[in-house]
This record gives sequence, C-alpha cells and structure tokens, in this order.
Amino acid sequence: MWLPFIEQVLGIDLSEDDEGQFADTVTAVMLLGGTDVDRRQFLVASAAVGLAALDLPDAEAVTRRVNRPGPVAVGMGEVAAVRTMTTTLGDAASELGGGHARHLAVRYLTVDVKRWLDGRYTEKTGRELFAATSELVHLIGWMARDEGNQGLSQKYHLHSYRLAAEAGENELAATALRGLADQAIDLGHIPTAVRLADACEQRGRKLTNPKALAYYRNTFARAAAADGDHTTAAKLLTSAQAAIEHAPALPGQSWASHYSHGRWAHESGMIHAKLGDLAAAEEHLHLALDIHGLDRKRTRAIVLADLGHVQLKRGNTETALATWHEFLDCADGVQSVRINDGLTNIAARLPSIPDSPAAAELGERIAAH
Repeated sequence: MWLPFIEQVLGIDLSEDDEGQFADTVTAVMLLGGTDVDRRQFLVASAAVGLAALDLPDAEAVTRRVNRPGPVAVGMGEVAAVRTMTTTLGDAASELGGGHARHLAVRYLTVDVKRWLDGRYTEKTGRELFAATSELVHLIGWMARDEGNQGLSQKYHLHSYRLAAEAGENELAATALRGLADQAIDLGHIPTAVRLADACEQRGRKLTNPKALAYYRNTFARAAAADGDHTTAAKLLTSAQAAIEHAPALPGQSWASHYSHGRWAHESGMIHAKLGDLAAAEEHLHLALDIHGLDRKRTRAIVLADLGHVQLKRGNTETALATWHEFLDCADGVQSVRINDGLTNIAARLPSIPDSPAAAELGERIAAH
C-alpha cells in the first residue's frame, strides 16, 4: 500500500523494485535525498502532497527498527551530533540564505544520518534519533524553499512531519505542518493552507511553549487573512501576541523556540497589511527592526523590503525609497528567492515614481545587483 504513495510523493516509478524496500519513512526520505543530490528530476509542489501530511503516521516505525542487526551501535552521542550539525547549517542558512550549503545538509542526511538510522539502538534512542532527523529534514526543506525549489521543499516537510509524528514529538510535527501551511499560502493553495494551519494550531494547543503557540497562531492568522476571514485572523493575531508577550527573549533548543519577538512582529505586520491596516503594519515592522532587532542579514533584508512596500502604499514615497536602499545594502551576498522576489517587486514599482532621482538611482543599483 505504501509503494503507490511514495511514487506519487517522489514523482518516480518504483514498479520494478521490491515493495518491501520502501516500506517506511526513513527509506522514503533517503530516496528523496539521493534523488535530490543526483538532480534527476524537477518536483512540482501541489496541494495534494501537502494534505498527505494529515494522513495517519506509522505508529510502529521506530519499534520495528529497534534492536535489529545494524552496521553500527548508536547512542545519544550520535543524536547530539545530528542536532549540532543541524544548528550549524541552520545558522549559516539564516544569515546567507538557503542557497548556501544545502547540498552539504543533504549529503550529511544521506550518508552519516542514514548509517545511524540503519544501526542498532534502543527504543528511547530511536525516538530521539527520529526526532533529530526530522529537524534536519525540516531544515533541508526550508533551504530548498528559500532557493526556489518549492516541490522539493514540500516533500522534505512532509517527511519531516512523518518522522516527528513517528517519534511522538508533537512540537516538531506541528512545526512541519506550519512549514507546509506557510508554503501553501505563498503558492496560492489557500483552502489547503487553512486546513494545514488549523491542524498545526490544534497540535500546538497541547504545548506549553509560548513561542511555539505564537508561531502557529500567526501562521493560522496569515492563512485566514489570505482566505478573507478577517474576524478569525484578528482573533488569532491577538492570541499570538498574548503568547509572545509571555515568551523568554533567548531562543530555546527547538525550531519553534527560535521564533523571536522580531519575527513575530514582522509576520504580524504583514498580516495587518493584508487586513488593510497599514498604520499597524508599519508600526510592527519598525518594532521588528528597531526594538526587537533582527541580526540575520537575510531576515533583516526581507523586513526592509516589506516595510518599503507598506510605506509606499501609505504615500511616503521618499521614505520607502530610502528603506529600499537600506534593503539593497543588507541583501548583498545573500542567496535567497525571497531576496530575488524583493528585488523584482521593487523594480516593478519604480516606473510608477516619475521624476525621482532617488528612484532612478535605486533602479540602477537593482540592475547592477
């Protein structure tokens, strides 16, 4: 029963192979990673694959692998190694964009982590190893999306969700759903995004981590706003703010625990913009930049691009142009589709600003970029 599903998700034909080889998520994600490295195909994102995350996970996935013969004994040291590498690669990607070093993360997954997943371990270690692998796979999905490969990203997030669910890690599973929902919004699959965001937020209700709660509620608010449900979006915005106000300033260990006050302010600002409240949008974007401080070049550049668009809509043309000049300074050297989109969107608006030396200079800088 799994073979047709894997063929659909990966977009490949496995009909000549033995079905037993492809009976679990570990095998499926390693196959995806190998295909990713070989670059044999182009994967297209779809609403159907995103919703596949809502299917029931394999509850026995970890226990089937426990205490079986394997090439190496695995303990918590290997689990810690996976988490350390994920943090290191994630820090580089946050600063310089997902286009940097994704191939290193994929190779690490398909060589080192695969050997440990195929090794010998107890059930406790196995669950921790599945959870750590889920975090790495989620990062690779984020990297793929940030370099513009939406279909590949979606499939990594799907496998990240299944690994987390099989490990019994509710926060990791909710975070993977959040990634799928956020992507669905950007791709215009709004009903799918609402369903995924709702499922993510419902999982999040079981958690006590205030950053995670704010993270998931703002995602649901963004989906609701895109769907035209302003009442639900406003309610969730308020709820997300209440959660982030009780969150510690320092990041925690999990992905959701890195949802900073600055990222909350940025996302909230863009939701307010979608709801038509441009004054609140600009206030939140300034809050993200000036009060909560965004120290990653990529993130700060994205906020500056968004702020300039809000300022332009409010009629503050010269201020918007100055903000966009600052965006270009910050975006230098960053490899991200979000940066490329920012450049394209700004360039498209400059012709509507006639007789402006600042606009002409900005156009020249974008052309040179």
